[in-house]
Amino acid sequence: MAQAAIRSKAHSAQPKELCFDQIPSALGQILVVSDGESLCAVDFSDYEARMRQRLEQRFGHVRLVPTSNPQGIGDALQSYLKGNVSSLDELPVSLGGTPFQQQVWLALRTIPVGHVWTYGQLAHQIGRPTAYRAVGMTNALNPIAIVLPCHRVIGANQTLTGYAGGLERKRWLLHHEGVTGY
Repeated sequence: MAQAAIRSKAHSAQPKELCFDQIPSALGQILVVSDGESLCAVDFSDYEARMRQRLEQRFGHVRLVPTSNPQGIGDALQSYLKGNVSSLDELPVSLGGTPFQQQVWLALRTIPVGHVWTYGQLAHQIGRPTAYRAVGMTNALNPIAIVLPCHRVIGANQTLTGYAGGLERKRWLLHHEGVTGY
């Protein structure tokens, strides 16, 4: 009986309202979600279901409220896409995840524009040099694509590997940031 009351209460809770915007780009529509203070998610429209699932894992039931340019995030993304590749550097982010995941995701911001690191280099950066596989799995779960530049991480053999938005987008982003050869 007590479990039924708990379930009933959980289902009746109001959804968490999050600001939502769509940014047109050469990569397709970019989806942006904010909690009103910080960026919570950036993904591509063809992966909207995945993004919503991750938001619900983090916040429970969510309601995405259409909001034009929340916290200037849309302007910053447009500026990045027009060539100001440092325009995303100071956007505040809200990550969720475990402490290890947060450490990996925040370390992505230390990879300089125009450079790539291997998963091993990223693992070394966070002080866990043998955790390159865990770093790779965490990288694949990055909730804030582009802003936390997981596209700057490549395989140990210097090849493009795994990008949750697709390898063509990864290639485009790297080329946009001045990385050639991919």
